[in-house]
Amino acid sequence: MSHADYMRRTGEIEHYFDRTAFDAWKRLTGDQPVSGIRATVRKGREEMRGILAGWLPQDLRGWRILDAGCGAGLLSLEMMERGAEVVGVDLSAQMIAFARQRAAERMRHGAGDAGGSVRFESGDMLDAGLGRFDAVVAMDVLIHYAPAQAIAALENLAARTGRRMLFTLAPGSWLLRTMLAAGSAFPRGNRAPAIHPVQPERVVSGLLARPPMLDWQAGRTQRVGIGFYTSQAMEVARP
Repeated sequence: MSHADYMRRTGEIEHYFDRTAFDAWKRLTGDQPVSGIRATVRKGREEMRGILAGWLPQDLRGWRILDAGCGAGLLSLEMMERGAEVVGVDLSAQMIAFARQRAAERMRHGAGDAGGSVRFESGDMLDAGLGRFDAVVAMDVLIHYAPAQAIAALENLAARTGRRMLFTLAPGSWLLRTMLAAGSAFPRGNRAPAIHPVQPERVVSGLLARPPMLDWQAGRTQRVGIGFYTSQAMEVARP
């Protein structure tokens, strides 16, 4: 993956979430009523968020965690409430502003009592300036990148991660391909960034075959398929 290819792709994603779909995603991650299709996406994302959070220790005191592509910050806030020092980063400056607003509201209600903290930043999840982490969580972020790009991004993140990485991929399926084909009928300006269906296990094996990943191994995996939401959770960890 060239740097130019990665920057071009991140630019497309930033444009969509920051300028085209912010209001829709704000509603989706809140508790306002949404349409039937979006309701299935909301339910699927809630289940996936629970899976990823459940793969981390309940007591996260002493952990520093990167929430890559944090969106509205729901997972970041949950990890913070369990004692972690969380850095949530997202390409969308508007989503980050919304996440900061949510964090301020939660803190007013004692959300930081376990000693955790959260900092939300607008920017690139691969920015080395974010520092080192015990764990990285990337929910429904890498689904927008081709397999080679996703592997390269994970290898980059692993270089600054000490314990484990949890992420989701879009598993190739007849249903997902049908939905993607239907979405291509919409005007280009209204389309979400393309989702790349993959074979998740092949992506992980490709990642672990990279020389810098020799001290990592594959962990748990679990698929969620609810209505218009299909995603597969993956784990790689240091022994």
